[in-house]
Amino acid sequence: DEEALPIIARMLNISQAEVRGVVSFYHDFRRAPAGRHVLKICRAEACQSLGCEGLIAHLSHAHQLAPGQTTLDGAITLESVYCLGDCALGPAALIDDCLIGRLDQARIDALMSEARK
Repeated sequence: DEEALPIIARMLNISQAEVRGVVSFYHDFRRAPAGRHVLKICRAEACQSLGCEGLIAHLSHAHQLAPGQTTLDGAITLESVYCLGDCALGPAALIDDCLIGRLDQARIDALMSEARK
């Protein structure tokens, strides 16, 4: 929340710029609430070589969801991450706390459908 930034800065005795820098650098800090489910797609080199960028494009086209966005119904927030440690089973993703490997468009569509229930 924007109103919390000066309070945090004052309580930690640091500048608001430093607080903003931390909030913007770490992807787990948010300026707006996340969806009910958070889908993190690995975009590191191993997953890139196995097609993660095509999955990102599919999510954008078929589900109107790009990294950093939340679906209009508030069900899913999509984030990019740069290594989930599941390189041998890429492309990989994490939905909430569940690691999923060998993703393809059909599995992404199934995840999206299940998360919207």
